[in-house]
Amino acid sequence: MSSEPHTLDNRSVAQAAWRGTLCKCPHCGEGKLFRAYLKVTDYCGACGEQLNLHRADDFPPYIAIMIVGHLLVAVMLHMEMIWHVNPLTYLYTMIPLAVVLPLLMLPSIKGAIVGFQWANRMHGFDPAQREQKA
Repeated sequence: MSSEPHTLDNRSVAQAAWRGTLCKCPHCGEGKLFRAYLKVTDYCGACGEQLNLHRADDFPPYIAIMIVGHLLVAVMLHMEMIWHVNPLTYLYTMIPLAVVLPLLMLPSIKGAIVGFQWANRMHGFDPAQREQKA
């Protein structure tokens, strides 16, 4: 495997991650990244890029839980400092938010991670590695 960078296609990490956040193909930004809620499509419908080579695994839920946890704890601390809040208020508001918010964030976070992996040619996204295996 050569250490020379590939010059055929310039893969911007920021652009690929942003396209992934929008749940679009990190290569062209046109095709859909997901065929279902969190199932990455095998190939982009617009440009034909193979997208099922990612290894996002448990990283997207970890990121979503960390973001939501920090937000909810900050809100709870702020509410306690400003008002005297009944503990049932937390039960009725924070628990549903702690369940719903990560589920809403997961597709965008997973898309960003897939875009990041694609831009950095991680795992099977490096065309040179695919040619060597064939």
